[in-house]
Amino acid sequence: MNDQAGRRRARRLAIGTVVVLALAGMNGPWLYRFGTEKYHQYQINKPEYKAENGKWEVVEFPEEYRQNTIHAALLRTGKVLLVAGSGNNQDNFDAKKFDTRIWDPVKGTIKKVPTPSDLFCTGHTQLANGNLLIAGGTKRYEKLKGDVTKAGGLMIVHNENPDKPITLPAGTKFTGKENGRTFVSKDSVIVPRAKKNFDKTTGEFLGNTPGIYRVYVEAQKSGEKYATGTQDNYRIQGLSGTDARNTYGIAQKLALDKKDFQGIRDAYEFDPVAEQYIKVDPMNEARWYPTLTTLSDGKILSVSGLDDIGQLVPGKNEVFDPKTRKWTYLDKTRQFPTYPALFLMQNGKVFYSGSNAGYGPDNVGRDPGIWDVDTNKFTKLTGLSDAKLMETSGTVLLPPAQDEKFMVVGGGGVGESDQSSNKTRIIDLKDDNPKFVDGPTLEKGTRYPSSSILPDDTVLVSGGSEDYRGRGDSNILQARLYHPDTNTFEQVADPLVGRNYHSGSLLLPDGRVMFFGSDSLYSDKANTKPGKFEQRIEIYTPPYLYRDSRPSLSGGPQTIERGGEGTFTSQHASTIKKVRLIRPSASTHVTDVDQRSIALDYKVSGDKITVTVPKNKNLVQSGWYMLFVDDDQGTPSKAQWVKVP
Repeated sequence: MNDQAGRRRARRLAIGTVVVLALAGMNGPWLYRFGTEKYHQYQINKPEYKAENGKWEVVEFPEEYRQNTIHAALLRTGKVLLVAGSGNNQDNFDAKKFDTRIWDPVKGTIKKVPTPSDLFCTGHTQLANGNLLIAGGTKRYEKLKGDVTKAGGLMIVHNENPDKPITLPAGTKFTGKENGRTFVSKDSVIVPRAKKNFDKTTGEFLGNTPGIYRVYVEAQKSGEKYATGTQDNYRIQGLSGTDARNTYGIAQKLALDKKDFQGIRDAYEFDPVAEQYIKVDPMNEARWYPTLTTLSDGKILSVSGLDDIGQLVPGKNEVFDPKTRKWTYLDKTRQFPTYPALFLMQNGKVFYSGSNAGYGPDNVGRDPGIWDVDTNKFTKLTGLSDAKLMETSGTVLLPPAQDEKFMVVGGGGVGESDQSSNKTRIIDLKDDNPKFVDGPTLEKGTRYPSSSILPDDTVLVSGGSEDYRGRGDSNILQARLYHPDTNTFEQVADPLVGRNYHSGSLLLPDGRVMFFGSDSLYSDKANTKPGKFEQRIEIYTPPYLYRDSRPSLSGGPQTIERGGEGTFTSQHASTIKKVRLIRPSASTHVTDVDQRSIALDYKVSGDKITVTVPKNKNLVQSGWYMLFVDDDQGTPSKAQWVKVP
């Protein structure tokens, strides 16, 4: 914490202590509590307090417009897309009640949008045309061990016929050769034909490699006696002749164990002008908890997620071509835990910070590194403190993006661990030998922290909880501004609403920050009262918006090429000290790989500001951006929307 922030904190504590001591001499605890709260409200609403600390305000929608917001994205129209899908609510899922809202933070209006699939725990990213690509979601909710009534699990279907694939409809029955038990498939499958193998030198036929496909199966009846404990081969009912000989199933134990969530293949573009979903080609793999990241060629990489049988996708990553709206597999596999934090670097490679949202083995794909997607080479990075506490951590590309420095914030142990980290870790990828070093520490171990880049080059870090999903009433009602130039935190006003699992934040075009979601397991310290999903939106107004004035910005082109210029008008042009191009956020599960703030060169002539967009396509990805100018006090203008083709 820097000296200035320390003095502010000391002053706040001193004032609070005087008030507490004065009230303690009055009559009784009720007056004490009432007086303290009343004084607190008076204090945080004083102009000088807001000018130093900012202000939080709660936005509570009318009852019919409230939802369990899981995903949020800023659209190029300035409106915010709020996606719940089934909202982590089994009843909504069973009733196919899937929700999306569009909120206009300027007009205060909110609108319901028809939602075609359960886009709960989907992946998303901004596209070059201004649409939002959304892929994956929920096919089935998890079932805990005590709730599973029918034995089931993974059946691997083999096809040894090299001449044709085999189609098996949903409801196909598999009967064990040794155990005699019959299981039924939940989905239709197409098992690819076998591959013929030949010696590359002699051309000699070496045999066939069976085609395989995985399908989830369940016992026909409920009860432990229908479960199996060992591997068995299964014949497939309904097949005859060569099909019966060439096609069979193999399964390990099929039991009443916990069944994880299952993903879907569905993919959509959301059109912010028409305000509707547009169905595109489905992914090759079903995915629940995937990350979508834009690559150097403008295609979208889809990574990780739980598949349609509830298992971690085995490294089969794929890309979406916005021109054809089709998906294709990458040539080679690489596995990550779900919602991995993956960022495009200026050299076209992909940085993986190690941050993730859970699901996946604790020893697979968790090491941070630099991934060359073209060659599949992965270079591990060292120096990461609390390396085993990276789940539910947040990662942000520090401003300006040209510096290529990243900060990893907080995190926790794998799964439902009660461990959390108070570390921040900084890495400079432009260094000849990049490695993580510790940044300033947080006051508390923090899972689920939200981080939003502001136009003055600070980063707002807020919320989270010390324990898994806020257990033990462990939500952290604190906010800090991180200053990259001094590598320090500055304490600012405390948020009003606790945020943990299923929460996030995003920067608005007027310079404020919006916070959404939170899904506590419990609402009390003893963990006896079930938690309630936090449906309130909260807005933080930073200190820079409580100054006497802010610079104006108007006019200018709507499109600027990379390497090109654009001229805008400002009555305060002579005071401008920074110009920033900020990509709009698409946030979920404390994962937001879209946001980045790019410094623009500029020149001033009279009331005109001419800005230049950098040439590097990996630094400035195609799409819509918010253009801010900052004056000599660090106060930003309202944003102008600019498209970089």
